[in-house]
Amino acid sequence: MICTHARKLVSRTAAFITVVSLSMAAAAHDLEIHGSNTVGATLAPMLVTGYLQQLGEGDVRTRGTGTVNEKILSTRAGDRDISILVAAHGSSTGYRALASNEADIWASSRPAKASEVEQLGNRADLRSLDSEHVIAIDGLAILVHPQNPVNKLSIDQLGQIFSGQINNWAQLGGADQPIRLYARDNRSGTWDTFKSLVLNGEYSLHESARRYESNDKLSDDVSRDPAGIGFAGLASVRNSKLLAVSDGNAPAMKPDQLTVASEDYPLSRRLYMYTTGEQAPAMARELIDFALSSEGQALVAESGFVSQNPLAVKPDFEAVVPDSFRKLTERYQRLTVNFRFAEGRTKLDNKALRDLLRLKHYLAEQNRQARDLLLIGFADAQQHELKSQMVSELRAISVRKALNEIGVENAPYTGYGHYMPVSGKGSPRNGRVEVWIKNR
Repeated sequence: MICTHARKLVSRTAAFITVVSLSMAAAAHDLEIHGSNTVGATLAPMLVTGYLQQLGEGDVRTRGTGTVNEKILSTRAGDRDISILVAAHGSSTGYRALASNEADIWASSRPAKASEVEQLGNRADLRSLDSEHVIAIDGLAILVHPQNPVNKLSIDQLGQIFSGQINNWAQLGGADQPIRLYARDNRSGTWDTFKSLVLNGEYSLHESARRYESNDKLSDDVSRDPAGIGFAGLASVRNSKLLAVSDGNAPAMKPDQLTVASEDYPLSRRLYMYTTGEQAPAMARELIDFALSSEGQALVAESGFVSQNPLAVKPDFEAVVPDSFRKLTERYQRLTVNFRFAEGRTKLDNKALRDLLRLKHYLAEQNRQARDLLLIGFADAQQHELKSQMVSELRAISVRKALNEIGVENAPYTGYGHYMPVSGKGSPRNGRVEVWIKNR
């Protein structure tokens, strides 16, 4: 009797192991991307599809896993099938998956935190050019009902609204009705960005806020609620109304191609893919290269986010723009690229280092020369106006020197001091180099 029971137990155990083994085999993928819903909902699948189309010989197939916000994309290449999993459950989940070797790529809608950089330091430097990849620019969209009469808010007003200190639309020039709050969940990089840029340690999200894993679902619910206000990625505006946002004494801006691509919009942010650098699988590195290429950035634009491929735009100047600046740029268009700095005043950050090559490619593609450019440096307010002017010129010279090193030589430059801030006083965002190009 005992032997019979033991045989049955062994048989059941063997069957269970077989099922688990088959399940694990079915779950194995050539590449796994985990993290941000902002990146993973639409953008990452589009980039993966474009990459697989280059590799494969047929159509790219997409199927679910049975879990919400997960997709498997696959194709046939040569004599084998290739599959890539995109699991979009929030930026923090992607870091944990990368750290535990469950993910090859961490998709994130915020930069890596200092604690994350330190914890993964024995495997890779997440702040290095080999590991940190800016794949798109996004604007954190402030959304209200389409019939809401309010058109713009300051960052400080947003902090007061989402903390409950301002709780009725009548306090902002709207209808006399209580404000209802919509926010992303705690695992979201969008939430981390909002918490950093808007709440900024001064405010706490009010307990009445409804929380969402999905940008699109949040936006759809706000668009149906006359009392609602929420935030989401720019690609998820959908049927909601988009508000302009101001920071400090800078003018209010709506997120658009120029203000977001240049990162002048106060709630602009970078979307990232992180890898373990040279230790990353070859397919992960190839996918990153595709995402950063002109073809990949064209898909970024198609997905609703803002591409890093430079474009020439004639900006609509605000009334506060000085006459001297209008005259300086009257024969130019502005390119949708700003050079920003990692440390101090002149060290270019990882995105800027790649933007140098994008600018070189743009000039060659448009049959233009370095002499057609104008680099305009800006500084945050300093103790003395002369110091601001010197800092702004140093920044422009730094970009000019970096362009010289890649063969774009002797671009004209100037500094414009601390004038025309895009953020409040003391913000590093004011320190930038704009790129302008002569009209044809």
